[in-house]
Order: sequence, then C-alpha cells, then structure tokens
Amino acid sequence: MSKGLALFFAIVGTALLAAISYFMSAGRPWMAVLFAFISLAFIGSGFVVKAKQRKSKE
Repeated sequence: MSKGLALFFAIVGTALLAAISYFMSAGRPWMAVLFAFISLAFIGSGFVVKAKQRKSKE
C-alpha cells in the first residue's frame, strides 16, 4: 500500500473514531452506533485494499 493511501485510511479512520466519542459525549447514542458501524466497515475495507494490492504484486 502506498504511503499516501495508508495515510488516508489512518486519518479518516481516526476521524471516524473521534466522531464516535463526540456523539457519545453529546448524548446521541444512535449516531455513535451508526458511526461505529461505518468505522468498522471503513477500517475493514482498508485491510481488504491492502490484501488485494499485496496479492496483485505476487
């Protein structure tokens, strides 16, 4: 995975996790749950992209 793409996944993943904590402190549990699912999907997609790029190099 290129450094730029890895940085993108790291920054967006961190922002999504920060959004979860914000919505928990703001008293909006449904938004926190929604962003938890979105962040899990986004972080998982980062692993999928990394595995596909690694497999295509072989």
